[in-house]
Amino acid sequence: MTATGLARAVVQRLLDAGVTEVVVAPGSRNAPLSFAAFAAAEAGLVRLHTRLDERSAGFLALGLSKQGNRAAVLCTSGTAVANLHPAMLEAVHAEVPLVVVSADRPVRLRGTGANQVTDQVGVFGGLVVTHDVVEALPEDTLATRGPVHLNVQLDDPLLPPASDAGWQPASGSGATDASRVREERPAAVELPLGPRTVVVAGDGAGPPARGLAERAGWPLLAEPSSGSRTGELALRCYRLLLGGSLGAEIERIVVLGRPTLSRPVTQLLARRDVEVVAVPTPGVWARRPFPVASSAAHPVVTGPDRDNADWLETWREADRTTGRRLDALLAAEPDLTPYEAVGAVSRAVPPEGLLFVGPSSPIRDLDLMARPTPVGSRRKTVSNRGLSGIDGVVSTAIGVALARDAQRGSSRSLALLGDVTFLHDSNGLVLGPGQPTPDLTIVVVNDDGGSIFTMLEQGAPEHADRFEALFGTPHGVDIGSLCAATRTPHLRVTSLPELEQALASPNGGIEVVEVVVRRDNRRDLDERIRALGSA
Repeated sequence: MTATGLARAVVQRLLDAGVTEVVVAPGSRNAPLSFAAFAAAEAGLVRLHTRLDERSAGFLALGLSKQGNRAAVLCTSGTAVANLHPAMLEAVHAEVPLVVVSADRPVRLRGTGANQVTDQVGVFGGLVVTHDVVEALPEDTLATRGPVHLNVQLDDPLLPPASDAGWQPASGSGATDASRVREERPAAVELPLGPRTVVVAGDGAGPPARGLAERAGWPLLAEPSSGSRTGELALRCYRLLLGGSLGAEIERIVVLGRPTLSRPVTQLLARRDVEVVAVPTPGVWARRPFPVASSAAHPVVTGPDRDNADWLETWREADRTTGRRLDALLAAEPDLTPYEAVGAVSRAVPPEGLLFVGPSSPIRDLDLMARPTPVGSRRKTVSNRGLSGIDGVVSTAIGVALARDAQRGSSRSLALLGDVTFLHDSNGLVLGPGQPTPDLTIVVVNDDGGSIFTMLEQGAPEHADRFEALFGTPHGVDIGSLCAATRTPHLRVTSLPELEQALASPNGGIEVVEVVVRRDNRRDLDERIRALGSA
């Protein structure tokens, strides 16, 4: 089969598998794939995106797929493929059906020293299924919940002959490969009432965590990206309360999703005097990093836990009191704190809106500042919590916002990032003319370095002589000038009223709001906040 014919067969297979977004990283060897993808876009069957950098392309495709628009990223051979590895690792651990299609030389040139030839089969390791494609793909190739790698052998000539009449791809078959993955209905496991129980909702837990907590009348400890931080039983300041007397009274924990944020939660899950009931999580490694007494695929309860109704109200009152103390402490600070900045961003997300939040300090600060929202308001918080890396976050946020716009029309999207995370993927802002562009306000909380480390052991005073060089890593980057290089609108604010005004009047398209905060007082601030839980 010619390279043109094989590329068209591969792209048709993507269409049949339900791929609606294609991201192309330009190259010579993948030209046949690019031409076929362009034809599919011209036919209105996919939306086409082009990126200069494969890492950004991979994370853009990841964001599109996370929001439900299945995406494929096409790249050339050699190091181009390796640059997709971080996005593939995030996808495999979060069970996102991302598709990578890499162009390769034919097998006869492997191991010969030919230019730009390496071993691309299995380049992503044993966690990702790779198909070395010589001819058309079988129908079930993409029938998987996680990511797939198609390594396509393309021989010369790479362009169609002059006599080629072009290609008219067929629309997708409708029976996507994802739909062929067998759905097993989880068995219902009844949880007895009686033990003092909390529901821990980690990333991706979804509405079932809230439903279980409400039916039983148990406190709900829900992370921002859990999809469960709604309703009257979700607690804002649970992280602070776990270190006090209420935390010591917990006898059982029901875990849904993947809790990854809080040391107090991790310590609670490790306690030997507490029963842990865990619902299986998606991802390549479902094994829990904490001891599990039992596993309940679909936990149910017969009714409200009336014996512990007073205990639930004690939690709720403690949460309200601690929240008021936290707000008063922050309001008394002479300078704008990162917590106040994060709180303002959280409040700016309207019903039907989207917030993409970066790792490290922002999502942990949001965990304290995001007030639970009403059930049914459909605010969505998304994050890369598969491996929680800081790479590719700008591109992922753009992908998520693009998919959200395609699904819901016009809706408000915001992204909340730290300065180091933003700089790590600042080339995600490089979008050429005519590229699909979302309405996305990117809020960068800039404290000129890595503030999360100030709260950890290495931030202790005895390590001050080496902290800045190894962990604080001040960069001194002029973010406004960096944004100007990509013609991205930028606004720098230093006070809460300025930030609130900027968030209330978005300009459309991608824009960056830089919030300048201090880092030198972060350790002291966090110590005072943690003390509120035992006040």
